[in-house]
Amino acid sequence: MKTSSGKAKGRRLQNKIRDLLLEHFSDKLEPDDVKVAIMGESGEDIKLSPAARKLIPYSFECKNQEKLSIWSSLEQAAENSGDYPPVLIFKRNRSKTYVTIELEEFIKLINVK
Repeated sequence: MKTSSGKAKGRRLQNKIRDLLLEHFSDKLEPDDVKVAIMGESGEDIKLSPAARKLIPYSFECKNQEKLSIWSSLEQAAENSGDYPPVLIFKRNRSKTYVTIELEEFIKLINVK
């Protein structure tokens, strides 16, 4: 696969995540509150405004790859996460999209009342 094709594939997943977050918080966020990173830009893949960060206190790394190295992807997510829990979102062609978070964060999510 060409580099440009791979980047376009990654961008599609980032755009999907951005659109889903904006749709879910449509009554609280503006389109500029959630942006995708420019391909090759360092840091997290989904850029959140301060208003969005209050509602979505996570750092997102998106991978749309056939062969994913889960451990290096998790490491990259953690390195780019700053002060927020890292979230790895991944998929491959013709598959569902999955989310990986640390166990402690998952327990916090399911304990929300």
